[in-house]
Amino acid sequence: MTAPLILGLAMIFSACGQDVSSQEQYFTPTPARTAVPDSIAAGRLNAITRAVEAASPAVVSVNVTQRIRTYARDPFSDPFYDLLFGRQRARVLERQIQSMGSGFVISKDGYIVTNEHVARGATAVTVAFPNGRTYPAELIGTDVASDLALLKIDTEDELASLTFSGAADPIVGEWSIALGNPFGLFEASDPTVTVGVVSATGRDLTPKDGHLYRDMIQTDAAINRGNSGGPLLNALGEVIGVNAAIYSESGGSIGIGFAVPAHRAIRVLNELRQNGSVDRSYYTGMIGRDVTLRVARYLRLSRTGGVLVERVEPNSPAEYAGFRPWDVITSIASEPVNDRNDFLARLYDFRPGDTVEVGIIRSTEPRTLVLILGSDGSH
Repeated sequence: MTAPLILGLAMIFSACGQDVSSQEQYFTPTPARTAVPDSIAAGRLNAITRAVEAASPAVVSVNVTQRIRTYARDPFSDPFYDLLFGRQRARVLERQIQSMGSGFVISKDGYIVTNEHVARGATAVTVAFPNGRTYPAELIGTDVASDLALLKIDTEDELASLTFSGAADPIVGEWSIALGNPFGLFEASDPTVTVGVVSATGRDLTPKDGHLYRDMIQTDAAINRGNSGGPLLNALGEVIGVNAAIYSESGGSIGIGFAVPAHRAIRVLNELRQNGSVDRSYYTGMIGRDVTLRVARYLRLSRTGGVLVERVEPNSPAEYAGFRPWDVITSIASEPVNDRNDFLARLYDFRPGDTVEVGIIRSTEPRTLVLILGSDGSH
């Protein structure tokens, strides 16, 4: 085990005894090494390096200033005063905090994508580009359910921008490239690049802070805090998802990251650009509850799961679609529905006026009904 170390030391000591000219010759590449750099350099370039080179100028750091309120009691308050006259009112303290995330440009005129949880409660937003330039940004709109936000900067320069992939889903096993600013370490500099593969698609996570992480892309490309809002690219340099969440017990990446898929992001961002918000005021006109073991036995179902329709309102979208009490909803748009939370989460992908195919079981027989969602203000 010690032989390599001894040999290395011997080489160092022998070099120290040489004159300057011999040392320069020692550290100068030999002709055999200088004959191949061009071919080596060409070999180092691949689809990933080309995608990163093209995408990096459009990836930004997002610096958010938030004002938060805290309530504090006077440390010198008199407990006897509290006893006689009631507890003294707490003081309201306001302070500003700063947080950082990532984002990317999606139009040459300055629209930028990030996460809702990055921009939430922002009183001021600044974006920094890899070339060192910074701009104040306007928050156009946010959508809690999808965890997406849209920013806008004003500039006379034509900005580099990224395009979304037109594929319905990425290919499991294909390259995935995450770009962003982990932990806010490198503001106004080139984004950090991590590479992995698409580990899975269609992942459903537990809702958190109002975010309904459904049909997410899973990747093992390292995504850390601060990467939120950055793009997840394929080897063509197209955006396949918006980095949003990780699974971690330590707070750092363990190779399980999740991104909002491109097809969902496109629709939400278009609505934010047009309206500043996403209209989810849909109306179905039916009331239901989870299918328990007792309900499943009563209806002679083979398993639990689904939503039992208890009541259908007259002249409602549900009645027009043909729903009846005792129907059991099992799927929406071919996606399984296990309970009421699933039902609501699936509907969050749709808007008033959309047509939705709903799978049901009626008298132990499977059927499909077509439901046209109404608006909550239309009944």
